[in-house]
Amino acid sequence: MVNKPDTKPYQTILYCMILIVDDNQNNIYSLKKLLESHDFPVDTANSGEEALGKALKNNYALIILDVQMPGMDGFEVAETFSGYSKTKEIPIIFLSAVNTDKRFITRGYNSGGMDYVTKPIDPEILMLKVKTFYNLQENNLAMKKTQQSLELEVKGRREAQIFMKSEIDHFHLMLEALPQIAFTINEDGFISFVNRKWYEYSESDQQFPETHPDDLNIEDEFQRCRKKGKPLELEARIKNLDSGDFRYHLLRMSPVYQDEKINNWVGTFTDIEDQKKMEKEKDEFLSIASHELKTPLTSIKAYIQLLDRKLKINNNLTEAVYAGKALDQIEKLNTLITDLLDVSKIENGKLKINKKPSDLEKLIHNTIDTILQTHDNPNVKIDRHIGKINQLVPFDAIRIEQVLINFLTNAIKYSPENNQVIVTTFVDDDEVKVSVTDFGIGIPEFKQDAVFRKFYRVEESSVQFQGMGIGLYICAEIIKQHHGTIGLSSKVEEGSTFYFTLPLN
Repeated sequence: MVNKPDTKPYQTILYCMILIVDDNQNNIYSLKKLLESHDFPVDTANSGEEALGKALKNNYALIILDVQMPGMDGFEVAETFSGYSKTKEIPIIFLSAVNTDKRFITRGYNSGGMDYVTKPIDPEILMLKVKTFYNLQENNLAMKKTQQSLELEVKGRREAQIFMKSEIDHFHLMLEALPQIAFTINEDGFISFVNRKWYEYSESDQQFPETHPDDLNIEDEFQRCRKKGKPLELEARIKNLDSGDFRYHLLRMSPVYQDEKINNWVGTFTDIEDQKKMEKEKDEFLSIASHELKTPLTSIKAYIQLLDRKLKINNNLTEAVYAGKALDQIEKLNTLITDLLDVSKIENGKLKINKKPSDLEKLIHNTIDTILQTHDNPNVKIDRHIGKINQLVPFDAIRIEQVLINFLTNAIKYSPENNQVIVTTFVDDDEVKVSVTDFGIGIPEFKQDAVFRKFYRVEESSVQFQGMGIGLYICAEIIKQHHGTIGLSSKVEEGSTFYFTLPLN
């Protein structure tokens, strides 16, 4: 008896059997016991015909085949096995007690056998051969399974690539059909596709159209938004190659995410030249009207101030109250005209920003004091939260103060039931963020994107609170010219937080 090797039992790792084919039951019994003592699963057949039938139904890792059998001998059985795809690759070990002649051994190999063992059998030699061929067959089967898996994966990827190409081609076809200039940019920041309209404004598919010298550079603005992963919306004049004219276009570029990572960008230029001409005519009218209103308004204000002083001197208290109220309304009208002039300057590109390194913390502190001292309600409380700004920041002090005053007055105005306002700042390596939080009426989410548009007012507040809806538009333009960002977060009946950022360099 051969000692069992101290290895993991074969039947725990193998999934197919060894077939013993012999017409002698004693030989089958002894071989079966030998193999099973080494934990090999075993099946048996008493003839070549029975072996063929079983081999076509079951999976065998190895066949031990006796040569001398009545009917079909072992060579004929092996040759028959080689004719079927299911059985032709099963390794065969021939057993023979008589035909030890070289020509019989040669025939055994020619008929498909992998080895030839003569009787009497040496158990150790036989087991070495069985283990070798068994492992080889199992490895072959594992390799085939891996190959099939790889082929399926390759096929799946090929089909996915074909589908993706079809989707991309369809997407490009849609971009070609657009009346706008359309393009895509890959994750590395290079232009990957442009439609035919592009070539009316650019000679190269790798260069953005030329912009007017007074407008922002498209490449610089894109890189700034790409760094933050935020969409870009920009009005710019781009040069038409045929006419040489600069026409106003609205540029929109949006990131496309895949697995929470930007995969590419999709952009369009929409011609808004005609719209801008109409707006220019309207803005010119507003500018002229505002300037014309300023002169008589200044005179009216001066006369009312003189009347107010005289009434107070003569102790005409009732009339003095009326004069004071008239002065308040004149001041509101003066603020409105000033805002209209700012809008006109913005639209005509004349709103100039004079940036210089300044103390933003001091500006915030002074603005809060101004609001508290000039506001009618003595119960208003403005809290300063979180980090102080300990470095100089480049900005236009007059214009940023204008933004802060707008945020603070709005926070107080739209919080009639709550007088608390919080001013928060946060500084990182790239920018400073200033937030103003109130606990007032809030703004519905679907209307939050529109509050920075010109003349837009939230319907729910337009009846209760006066205003033309241009203050936040002016604020947005001021921050935009500082190359910062402006935005808000809000919940109805809980309050709003308006914020802006300024780059540190």
